[in-house]
Amino acid sequence: MLTDKETLEINAELAHCATKASASVEALNIIQRNRGWVPDDAVKDAATLLRMTTDELDAVATFYSFIFRKPVGRHVILVCDSISCWVMGYNPLLDTLKTGLGIAFGETTTDKRFTLLPISCLGACDRAPAMMVDEDLYGPVTPETMDEILKKYE
Repeated sequence: MLTDKETLEINAELAHCATKASASVEALNIIQRNRGWVPDDAVKDAATLLRMTTDELDAVATFYSFIFRKPVGRHVILVCDSISCWVMGYNPLLDTLKTGLGIAFGETTTDKRFTLLPISCLGACDRAPAMMVDEDLYGPVTPETMDEILKKYE
């Protein structure tokens, strides 16, 4: 069920949209900002509000890498796995992250601090290998700079 706050925020967004469905991405972002992720019941309720089917809104949610359909840690690390990042040091970067955090892609640390996810492109080929932590872009990232970066998110 959507909270009153989420419903108010989505309705406010609808005032700026030509059609209800055109607010779908922002509605998902509102839910995620409030909950940290987008659960099935929220997709169902938001779809009703937007006059979409649950499957239609879920298709939008699963298309975007920045919409999380499962619970994530307090901080999400997105590691770019584009060809530029592969060539410039993706494997050592990923190995350092997996070893240091003790998790693989799609997993969350036991303290719920970090979730590690791949992303097909961050648009930072000039700074490869690149990664994002939450909304912060880093690159070029090396195994040697990893600890310093992650300490910012304690």
